[in-house]
Amino acid sequence: MGNKYEIIMEYINKLIYEEKIVQGGKLPTVRELADKFKCSKSTVLRAFKELEGEHKIYSIPKSGYYLVDKPENDKVHTKVINFSAVLPDEKLLPYREFNHSINRAVEIYKSSLFTYGDKQGILSLREVLVEHFAQHQIFTSKDEIFITTGSQQGLNILTRMRFPNNKKAILVEQPTYKLMHDLADVNNIHMIGIKRDRNGINLSELEEIFKKEEIKFFYTIPRFHNPLGTSYDEFTKKKIVELANKYDVYIVEDDYLADIEIKSGRLPIHYYDINDRVIYVKSYAKSFMPGIRIGAVILNDDLREEFLKYKRLFDLNTSVLAQGALDIYIRTGMYNNHIMKAKKEYKKKMDFVREYLKGYSNDDVEIYIPETGFFIWITMKKKINIDILRRRLNKQEVIISSSEGFSIENKESDSNLRLCISAISTDDIRRGLSIVLHEIEKLIYTKISNKSIY
Repeated sequence: MGNKYEIIMEYINKLIYEEKIVQGGKLPTVRELADKFKCSKSTVLRAFKELEGEHKIYSIPKSGYYLVDKPENDKVHTKVINFSAVLPDEKLLPYREFNHSINRAVEIYKSSLFTYGDKQGILSLREVLVEHFAQHQIFTSKDEIFITTGSQQGLNILTRMRFPNNKKAILVEQPTYKLMHDLADVNNIHMIGIKRDRNGINLSELEEIFKKEEIKFFYTIPRFHNPLGTSYDEFTKKKIVELANKYDVYIVEDDYLADIEIKSGRLPIHYYDINDRVIYVKSYAKSFMPGIRIGAVILNDDLREEFLKYKRLFDLNTSVLAQGALDIYIRTGMYNNHIMKAKKEYKKKMDFVREYLKGYSNDDVEIYIPETGFFIWITMKKKINIDILRRRLNKQEVIISSSEGFSIENKESDSNLRLCISAISTDDIRRGLSIVLHEIEKLIYTKISNKSIY
């Protein structure tokens, strides 16, 4: 006979096999099993932890343990390695836990599902976000938080709406998130660029732009920059706030991957704002669940009414069901548990890349690998044709995104490459990187030996 915790595991597995515990169903409590098997609670917890490690069950703090079942049809993996898709790792998506939250949200908010909800966002979610943001050194109130249908909606409204400074142009880092270029284009907004590289931005140049140009707001991604993967140091963030206040410029801080931050001392720009200059934008798509389309925007008094006017025109209110599910998911502690797993996984992938490329050296190819995040940024010091590179890689079932759109007028489109590794296994990262770097070298040099590049 095995150890007592193994006997308990066998018993639970038998319940699962006999379908006495349904998918998503709650397991017997720790007390019930301790009484049944005449053992301590710690023995039962040991059994639960073992089953949790096998991904058969999951815990909900202050609620209990629940059954996680594998999908009936496991996804068939193809040979294609897609470095262009900016998505969370599929195996990290908390389908079962979030399903529980959705079901609870239907029960709690069923009366609201047939009416238009609060245009600013349901109160319970805004209240829980106050505490959630505070954990990340973002201090706000429920009245300052606006729930949006994805962060994209928030950015679209901010791009269109009138600001108290009555200025028209938008300043963006170069390169930056492609969406901002698209939004400026469709909304006929004048956009100005400032160069950003792995060392940050030139603060003297920033001051000159703030001084001479009519900048409505400076759109910045201080942490886990898309596409560079870099983060600003604290001095730079403080200085940006100082200059914005001096020259009557607002800052739109896109902190889309804040939850996977591993450095405790790295803070949002919002933390340094004492003059209501920073508009904080948060997404729950990349770190959590892309399909729920929930974002949050923190606004000061001068901007709320104008923002709400545009929000009414877009959709009246964001899905009550999605808001309610996220509210429950955060309140129960499941969100923090999920983020802890995601942090470890994304850091592990970047550590793998760093170790794998440790022996790679090429004076004409510079690779920036952050501590964690989604992106690797490759700079070719000798320009190559990215379209040719893409075609060659496609033939080998490796997909990279076009570099068009990262910069105004695509000035750097033929010398840089963003690779997103978030949704790719380490085996595919290894194989894909080998193919990408090999093809880059073939395009850089007119002659290349037949030997491996490593």
